Amino acid sequence: MALSWLTVLPIRVSDADAVDPRNTRRAITLAPLVGLLLGFAAVGVLFGAHLLGLPALLGGVLTVGFLALATRGMHLDGLADTADGLGCYGPPERALEVMRSGGAGPFGVVTLLVVLGAQAVSYAALVPQRWGAVVLAIVAGRAAFTACCVRGVPAARPSGLGALVADSQPPWIPAAWLTILLGVSTLVVPGHWWLGPTGVAIAALVVLTLTRHTQKRFGGITGDVLGATSELTTATILIACTATL
Repeated sequence: MALSWLTVLPIRVSDADAVDPRNTRRAITLAPLVGLLLGFAAVGVLFGAHLLGLPALLGGVLTVGFLALATRGMHLDGLADTADGLGCYGPPERALEVMRSGGAGPFGVVTLLVVLGAQAVSYAALVPQRWGAVVLAIVAGRAAFTACCVRGVPAARPSGLGALVADSQPPWIPAAWLTILLGVSTLVVPGHWWLGPTGVAIAALVVLTLTRHTQKRFGGITGDVLGATSELTTATILIACTATL
């Protein structure tokens, strides 16, 4: 189910499984493992561009495009919709209506440009010397789902992905993933062991802040919020790990 939701891999999930609370809960818990698969694939694209002698920034842009295709652009759509929802005036119902509209407004467009631009430049800078930071950032982006779906955070709508997974993760799940990421992150930037943990810690603060703010603004989380936290987490860690280059 996690692979079906988070990648374009042709994996079928039955309708019964798609609405089973136990399966949806486990899919979110295991989402970082899908990030591991995507992270190594992204590193493969970056190394391929490097070996072909392509400009580093072009390799970064191609990696951003590859990840968008590999995930159906779902997280990017969520990032744009969340930005538009937070940027509009009116009650929560109005914000949710804007997010459902399907189009990208000015807030969404600018947010996509900045976040994707930062990711592309960071990918270009990190490979080949700091390729582990690329994998770390993409895995952490999926681990952010568990923090958004921790118990006590409701869904903003009665239907949709948010309603399926909200309030589903015991607190120890995101805490466990955070601990693992902090430990691994000390290894991804040789000679500067503190950069990885710093990026993970800042990203965790970003996720916590965005989740609380969207809960106040929308009344809970949506699938779009999950996508937004994923992309922002990835970008934050990538940026942190480019320091001192």
